[in-house]
Amino acid sequence: MSTDHNHHDPEAKQTILNNIEEYGCHLVLIEADNYLPAFVYSIGLYKNFGHPEIICFGLKTDVMGRIINHACDLIKAGETLSGGKSYSDFLDGYEVQFLPVAKDFYPDYLGYAGWFYECSWDFSALQLVWPDKQHLFPWEEDFNPNWKFKQPLLDRNTDFKFYEEKNLGIFTTWQAFEGDPILYVYHDKDGDWQFHTSSTPSLADSKMVCLEEITKLDPSINEIYHLQFGWHAWRDSPQGEWKYEEDLDDKEEDI
Repeated sequence: MSTDHNHHDPEAKQTILNNIEEYGCHLVLIEADNYLPAFVYSIGLYKNFGHPEIICFGLKTDVMGRIINHACDLIKAGETLSGGKSYSDFLDGYEVQFLPVAKDFYPDYLGYAGWFYECSWDFSALQLVWPDKQHLFPWEEDFNPNWKFKQPLLDRNTDFKFYEEKNLGIFTTWQAFEGDPILYVYHDKDGDWQFHTSSTPSLADSKMVCLEEITKLDPSINEIYHLQFGWHAWRDSPQGEWKYEEDLDDKEEDI
């Protein structure tokens, strides 16, 4: 996700500034796509109250908006929300907890806050985490496996930003492990990942490895963690910016 918001409508930026001035904070609502969950986060709490910004994933955006607005009201009234404890007044019948957001995730999820704070990332943030219907949190044993990827935990795994399991099998070619850079990535409609050094990989060169092996081979691959189902990404060099496009064909030449 890009952190450069200079191309966005100046009116939208002014709305952010106006809301922070009038209400103390502004909420950014990001709708779900066909791969990543929806999320909502605040801007302005750190500037106006010295309190970490709040981010929440995986619920309906209006629900998350109400939750974070409630957090904002508590903070305006002088309460400090913190990790390591449970709070029972955010979701009816369920407790929530807060985790500190690792700085490495700020550009991925808090882009508008980065713009507001002039790209210094010199602010703190907390993630509001909710449990499953059995009141278990994502880090607890027996947490509902169907909900595992509804809310990434932003206090850990900064070297592996993908939503899938680290041992997920993915397709690549032996050239990637012989030193050729990965320049082409496909995330097909069935959820399979392909990482290639050429736009026309050969089936004879195919290799299946764990997704974690690819991120260890080239940590910059983490930059395209958000690639949607049915999309591909490419770059001109290992240092180049990724470009993205939806696949309109099945690409029969892919492995």
